[in-house]
Amino acid sequence: MRAIWKGAVSFGLVSIGVKLYSATEEKDIRFHQVHREDGGRIRYKRTCSVCGEEVTYDDIAKGYDIGGGEMVILTDEDFADLPLTSSRAIDVLEFVPAEQVDPILYNKAYFLEPDGAATKPYVLLRDALIDSERVAIVKVALRQREQLATLRVREGVLLLNTMLWPDEIRTPDFGFLDEDLKVRPPELAMASSLIDSMTGEFEPDVFTDDYRAALQEVIDAKVEGREVVQPEEVEAAPAAAVDLMAALKASVERAKTARGEQPARAGGGGGEPTPISSARSAQKAAEKKAAKAPAKKTAAKKTAEKKAAEPAKKTAAKKTAAKKTAAKKAEPAKKTAARKTAPRKSA
Repeated sequence: MRAIWKGAVSFGLVSIGVKLYSATEEKDIRFHQVHREDGGRIRYKRTCSVCGEEVTYDDIAKGYDIGGGEMVILTDEDFADLPLTSSRAIDVLEFVPAEQVDPILYNKAYFLEPDGAATKPYVLLRDALIDSERVAIVKVALRQREQLATLRVREGVLLLNTMLWPDEIRTPDFGFLDEDLKVRPPELAMASSLIDSMTGEFEPDVFTDDYRAALQEVIDAKVEGREVVQPEEVEAAPAAAVDLMAALKASVERAKTARGEQPARAGGGGGEPTPISSARSAQKAAEKKAAKAPAKKTAAKKTAEKKAAEPAKKTAAKKTAAKKTAAKKAEPAKKTAARKTAPRKSA
């Protein structure tokens, strides 16, 4: 990783030198706009809408549209007079419980690494945050903008989460919020039962971006000049339920069946697995298969040994049978010899 910013965390009278790294990256497949006929890249020119001439970066200024076709132009001097700190400091304002910070405020995440001899105060702040079970609310200037952020610990590293300002969060204005809708207790109980039947531990590694994987397969096939294998069709979303209670019951039965539980009633709502249970079932099946492999090898080895021993057993059995037959044939001759040897009785 490459550091994108260097500064210091100001913690009371303590200053902790840090380096800032992007903690996340998007894995989306990106494309260029190209000419369909020859694959040439499409380029855009910066032209003035008034004179029509092409403009260089040096001649470009920032303008604010005030409406009515009027524009206020701001120069570099105008920005220089603004109260944006240039001290490259992350100022700790206060410490609060993490649950008090609404997740909707979180924007971008960055790792902080101690810079130079700042390792000990860095570890001190990290351990203090863990011990207090708090997150630090801080202010920081990044990319010519002052931002509110939190400082917390993740896997032994300080993590800076920039946040949106409260006035940047929109207020939902939907008509149904003013309607007097009543949910019946049985419906609520059945919905709660569905939630219980689909409850599990969050394991992000079991989920995959199937669309990105299929798109990458298409690209790889084109590069290698082979036929593109069409991905499996994704199951269409079910239509809106007419009978809410029946849909909830069917969903509960399906979730239970996917977990391997017995349905509560005969002819339950099908055995289609949920996305979560499908991923976990596949993982368990792979583990089970891996565990069975040694047993299969052992069984195969025993079978081979058994087959190898069978000819020897058959040969031994044949020899034994031959000996018995020879012994039976020899019995009459013995009896005859015995008769000849016995003394005759006098008259």
